[in-house]
Amino acid sequence: MAGPVIPERYRAALGDDDPLFAMAEAPERLRKLVRGLTEEQLATAPAPGKWSIKQIVAHLADGEVILGSRYRFAAAHERPPIAGYDQDLFVERLGVENTTTEELLADFELARAVNLGLLQRLPEGALERVGIHAERGEESIAKMVAMYAGHDRVHLEQIETIRVGLFPDAGKAARKPARKKAKPAAKAPRAKPAKKTAAKKAPKAAKGKPAKAKAPKKGAKRK
Repeated sequence: MAGPVIPERYRAALGDDDPLFAMAEAPERLRKLVRGLTEEQLATAPAPGKWSIKQIVAHLADGEVILGSRYRFAAAHERPPIAGYDQDLFVERLGVENTTTEELLADFELARAVNLGLLQRLPEGALERVGIHAERGEESIAKMVAMYAGHDRVHLEQIETIRVGLFPDAGKAARKPARKKAKPAAKAPRAKPAKKTAAKKAPKAAKGKPAKAKAPKKGAKRK
């Protein structure tokens, strides 16, 4: 079984940030990191024996479910025992290859939202209640929250390292703003064709003898 994770590593990753805020923003940060990668890329391990991005997402989703149960036992029971688990066996035996990274990410988002809702509704002083971890000893709910907020940060950095190292160009095309197409030059308005004036038909001559033209009166001017 894998050895216990050193909590100080997680606290260092969190720094002075508020752990609840860090937990709330982690799912969206994770979604941005996997955006633009194909399922094949997400399932590619950076080296033999190392987790792929997809396996890291599965680990975060599984860990959030486990963490939620620990919150609940510590909040409701008196110093309950907290069992450890083998994270590698979880990734190996829980069918990660039979689902998609998107589904695993959705699981993580849902489990995190449910757990944050629990933390917000717990009565005053509940965060100081403790459970007894099989490897790390006494842990309060507040300590679990801070530790796992740092745990998120460590794995987000791990995913970013894999992405940059294996797929540096992935998603760049999608991030570039599309070039604006040049507007076509405005066409000059066509001149309206002159209206055709219909030629006046000559009046038909009356049947019979043509009428004699009247002689102009004396003194009348011709135009």
